[in-house]
Amino acid sequence: MNYVIVGNSVAAVGAIRAIRALDQQGNITVISREKHNAYGRPLISYLLGGLINEKRMSYLPDEFYSRHRINLLLNSEVIGVDTDSRKVKLVGGDTIAYDRLLLATGGDPFVPPIEGIADKDRIFTFTTWDDAAKLKVISQDINHAVVIGGGLIGLKAAEGLNLLNKSVTVIELADRVLSSAFDRPAGKIVARKMKANGIDVITEDTVVRIEGEGTEITGVTLKSGDFIPCDTVIVAIGVRPAAGFLKESNIEIKRGIVVDNTMATSAKDVFAAGDVAEAADFFSEQKNPMPIWPDAYIQGDIAGTAMAGGAKTYAGGLAMNSIEFFKVSTISMGITNPADPSEFEIHSFQDIQNYQYRKIVLKNNLLVGAVLVGNVDRAGIFSGLIKEKIDMKLFKESLLLPDFGFVNLSREIRDTLFSPLGKSVNKDIPAMATGH
Repeated sequence: MNYVIVGNSVAAVGAIRAIRALDQQGNITVISREKHNAYGRPLISYLLGGLINEKRMSYLPDEFYSRHRINLLLNSEVIGVDTDSRKVKLVGGDTIAYDRLLLATGGDPFVPPIEGIADKDRIFTFTTWDDAAKLKVISQDINHAVVIGGGLIGLKAAEGLNLLNKSVTVIELADRVLSSAFDRPAGKIVARKMKANGIDVITEDTVVRIEGEGTEITGVTLKSGDFIPCDTVIVAIGVRPAAGFLKESNIEIKRGIVVDNTMATSAKDVFAAGDVAEAADFFSEQKNPMPIWPDAYIQGDIAGTAMAGGAKTYAGGLAMNSIEFFKVSTISMGITNPADPSEFEIHSFQDIQNYQYRKIVLKNNLLVGAVLVGNVDRAGIFSGLIKEKIDMKLFKESLLLPDFGFVNLSREIRDTLFSPLGKSVNKDIPAMATGH
């Protein structure tokens, strides 16, 4: 059996482990357009800022690929898939045959057509190791950087530059940073931490033009008319599923590659997992791309199992975002900003001065969402309660306690969360799973 995996991040790792658990003899080829072994993408801001070195970027043992007998092709980009002949086509014209194929190509940064952006040199994205390395190379020449986008990616880029003592301004179109992943109080706490560390934050505005002479940047003009002087711009608006190379294939693509609950695509023996996949949501069962690190691993595990002839099913993705920002940890999961709050029971606690915040969202006594800022050590318990659909009627008041943990739950609930069949507490997810 020839297994081919396109992509080499966390979804690929989950698939490799699953395949080898069922098939010790099949050939596995992993193709990656990057030049690095699988690494912790949440670490790139610390690499940029000098808090860690390159040796600490990998989350796998050095012998992982050899131990699993992987034919690893780095710096190799797939530009097409022929599902009739069962081959993938590489840049340069080479092809590789497959019996089972996994597409785990992740996401590509979205760069909008801002006036002047195509003419300037020092414009960067910030999603890969190489992105951080490029910024590191020119960091001595950076005086003031503007980060377009106040989401997870933008804030980590800002933190990395701040660690290098660079002046940074973050421009966010919404009324707060982290608007898509966190609620307003959590966003305000993070913004307060940013400002305390010297990062300027401008909300409810956006960049409409990048100014400069020739290829040099002198600043950006905002929609409001304000001008922000800078010499470097980082575009961190978001990512899109990296599925453009499949345009001429017969694989169904909407916003991402559409998959069923085994991660199978519309093409026979072709699977997809991770940021590139459009899979079912845990609550609505509607299919959406979900660029969440632990979810990518789970999807890869399910895909790898199916590829090797086993059977696992995907229970649906639980929206989960996490960021540690200047030693303040945050995590959000599930439904945190319900469109109609009257249908939910919402409780919260906040201590803005000490960067502490906790919010829980319940519906019919079931926990459906949570936001934790400042104390996230037991976030896995919260996600377990959501995924296992535990009735919280007798325990919901304790959810806001700073030291909430298993001691607050009944023996029956603890047994459910710790059981071998539990969906969230025992997952074999890499240590870097809480960030993306």
